[in-house]
Amino acid sequence: MFSIEDLRNKKNFFLLAGPCVIEGEEMALHIAEHIANITQRLDIPFVFKGSYRKANRSRLDSFTGIGDEKALKILRKVGETFHVPTVTDIHETHEAQMAAEYVDVLQIPAFLCRQTDLLVAAAHTGKVVNIKKGQFLSPGAMQFAAQKVVDAGNKDVMLTERGTTFGYTDLVVDFRGIPEMQAFGYPVIMDITHSLQQPNQTSGVTGGLPALIETLARAAVAVGVDGLFLETHPEPSMAKSDGANMLKLDRLEGLLERLVKIREAINPTC
Repeated sequence: MFSIEDLRNKKNFFLLAGPCVIEGEEMALHIAEHIANITQRLDIPFVFKGSYRKANRSRLDSFTGIGDEKALKILRKVGETFHVPTVTDIHETHEAQMAAEYVDVLQIPAFLCRQTDLLVAAAHTGKVVNIKKGQFLSPGAMQFAAQKVVDAGNKDVMLTERGTTFGYTDLVVDFRGIPEMQAFGYPVIMDITHSLQQPNQTSGVTGGLPALIETLARAAVAVGVDGLFLETHPEPSMAKSDGANMLKLDRLEGLLERLVKIREAINPTC
């Protein structure tokens, strides 16, 4: 079974990447193959990311998914085809066991990071649990979310920084939070693309600042983050969710090459 040690025993940062939501099998396989080829060449441990369903939408008419089982089967096919672990987010307790049958990592969305029953349900599956820091929480508060999973019998916990609410329609990243959360003993991931969201727009569609993706990624790697999370799509403007803050797929390789060089510069003994 996949565990955090599979990521920790590598010299490089690891990467959780993929589309925001599974839009179809062909698209998912195309993105996964592209990322897998790049990360294998650069020796970056890779976990394919894709939401099987989007529960947190601004409007009722927003796209939520192609069907839970259909999307989860695609995630499993990606993992089996490219021999990579997969991650998806869950929103309610009954989803934990269902999703765990298809993926290797269960992700707790930022808005739900304090939901005890959800954390415990994820823990009981035995899968790695990635908890995103709520935009309303301090880094220090995340030790309690992680402890709930550990107390439920699962020590495979990761924490993800994804920005802090800054006014009504923006987020800001305080990079002091990365070493603060690392001090708890869990791997810490920087969610690059979601930290560049501009939520609560009057249009009802979340905005973003994708031009700053490399800026945040460079800073996170320089600080010493354990992993990076980013969403990518061949045509972000055509994506059915979060297109405003995604990285265009053909820009991923150059970005990762530059980030690896930063990692090597700050950690030359690896």
